[in-house]
Amino acid sequence: MKKFLLIAATLLTACPVLFSQEITDAQKAAEEAAKAISEAPKTEEKVKKPRYWTNSLLTKIDFGQSSFTNWAAGGYNNYTLKSFIDANANYRKKELFFNNRLQLDYGFLYSADKPVIQKSDDRIYYEGNFGYKATNKLNYSARFSFRSQFSNSYNYPVPSKPADITDDDWDPGKKEWKDARIKKSGLMSPAYVTVGLGIDWVPTKWLTVNVAPLTGGATVTTDEDLRKSYGMVRRKDYKDTEAYPDELGEYYRSARFQFGAQVTVDVKLKVNNNFSYTSQLVLFSDYLDNPQNVRVNWDNRLDWKIAKYFSLTLTTNLIYDDKVMVRTEKILEKYPEGRQIVQFKESLAFGFAYTIVSKNR
Repeated sequence: MKKFLLIAATLLTACPVLFSQEITDAQKAAEEAAKAISEAPKTEEKVKKPRYWTNSLLTKIDFGQSSFTNWAAGGYNNYTLKSFIDANANYRKKELFFNNRLQLDYGFLYSADKPVIQKSDDRIYYEGNFGYKATNKLNYSARFSFRSQFSNSYNYPVPSKPADITDDDWDPGKKEWKDARIKKSGLMSPAYVTVGLGIDWVPTKWLTVNVAPLTGGATVTTDEDLRKSYGMVRRKDYKDTEAYPDELGEYYRSARFQFGAQVTVDVKLKVNNNFSYTSQLVLFSDYLDNPQNVRVNWDNRLDWKIAKYFSLTLTTNLIYDDKVMVRTEKILEKYPEGRQIVQFKESLAFGFAYTIVSKNR
């Protein structure tokens, strides 16, 4: 009994000491773990850089061919090849934005009735819009645009038969067709440049209306033979038409400057992933010269994606400029100097299309 009591007393005395030792060891281990964590290298979170630019590039090639064999209604075998590039680079940082768009068209046409390759499409069009968002629907903006073409364009009237040839079946060759052609435009002949300050009204995502009451513009015609056709004015030294009746291109200035107001209406409507429509209407009035005569440029484009890389495209272009004297073969029969008239072009094409949309950078 005495031994039992002695053992119990010993255990009761030792338990608090053992329990206290365990607590001390646990605290020490926790302190060491905390120290190890605090001294461990910290992993820094990567901060994503702001992305301000968005880019896209659409390339399209169209090919067409028509063949006629014993066709009672008539027609000529023909081939067409056209290309189109639409590049966009847009910048946005908070309320500031800078939008850029470049459109390039070029195409050829060969028809069996003329032994020459003719140009069917040719356009260079750049537009830039720098602005600041004032409200949800209004932006302050400065717009710049440039419009021209790559190479010369011609009208091809039927070559006249030389007087020394009596054969009724005379068939003019390639040289005769080239000699008879009439140049109607070329690189920088004409070229249209405009810079406008105004306001953008954006009522919806697909509609933008820009009103620029302060717009400076210039029409440039570097080719002397075309200066009169595109409304260039005479040089100061050659204003006397009686002394200088010959209408040589050297008598005219190479550029005509304008100052007026411009209204631009842009429509970008995407019905679904396969069907889209874009339209741009530009109206310009020159304060300094017959402001009631408004210059009109209206471009429309409808794209229908039929398969992954193939699409059907309909484009129309309408131009009216009272300074431009149109000189087609039919017009020249009645109007030797040409005529002010509405110009219209329509094109329906099927071909290969590929779009590249880069990630924001």
